[in-house]
Amino acid sequence: MTSSINTNPGALVALQNLTSVNDRLAETQRRVSTGLQVSSAADNPALFALAQQQRAELGSIESLQQGLRIGQSAVDVALTASDSISDILVELRSVALQAADESIPSETRDILNERFASLTEQIGRVVDSAEVGGRNLLASGASDLSLVASTDGATQISVAAQDLSLGGANLTVSNSATALSDGASALAQITAIEESLVNVSNASARLGNGSQALDLQENLLGRVSDSLEVSIGNLVDADLARESSRLQALQVQQQLAIQTLSIANAAPNSILALFA
Repeated sequence: MTSSINTNPGALVALQNLTSVNDRLAETQRRVSTGLQVSSAADNPALFALAQQQRAELGSIESLQQGLRIGQSAVDVALTASDSISDILVELRSVALQAADESIPSETRDILNERFASLTEQIGRVVDSAEVGGRNLLASGASDLSLVASTDGATQISVAAQDLSLGGANLTVSNSATALSDGASALAQITAIEESLVNVSNASARLGNGSQALDLQENLLGRVSDSLEVSIGNLVDADLARESSRLQALQVQQQLAIQTLSIANAAPNSILALFA
């Protein structure tokens, strides 16, 4: 090999090797610091594009789950309120049964009327309080609850509103202050209460079915979300155990490359010995 002070082939080779090692070391350090093998399209365009699609799907699922949770809260509140109304109707029946006795004093009947009116007013308050986010499934004229349940928007879950307002189709109990004015009126109220109890039980069952459907869909979306997260990880996550081992090896190679370059750069000095 020609000895020259103008050109140093050994140093050039050593420099190329050092540059290569430094590039691989920087890439390994990036993977270790980010935990990602593919963090941008420059790393692997195909895998990055696929991971981005799955991230978009994951984001859509999270939005759907949030909407389902809000909807389920409205249904669960309505279900709890309907159970409370059923309990009030049971108590109303007890009061009406007492008033069905024609022999009770008028003072007692007045007290029973007041109790009956107070309980019916409580039903109205329960219905008014069954509201979540502006949605009340028990109010008169309430709209059905319809929620998107799939990322393509093609699937929806609907929960029918149940009118449990006084005087509505399901609750025919009188809220008059003289609903129990005599035994016959009390017997009529008992009939209305029993019909209303059946209607409220049916309404609770329908709300319960809706709540169960929403819960099952949310659980399904949760499992799909978990699967997508695992899939994204398989596509872009770095194997940190392997990267750690590679990092140590590259650091050793870097030191050796630096020493090799230093030796190569010192080679032209040997030419001075020829002119001693």
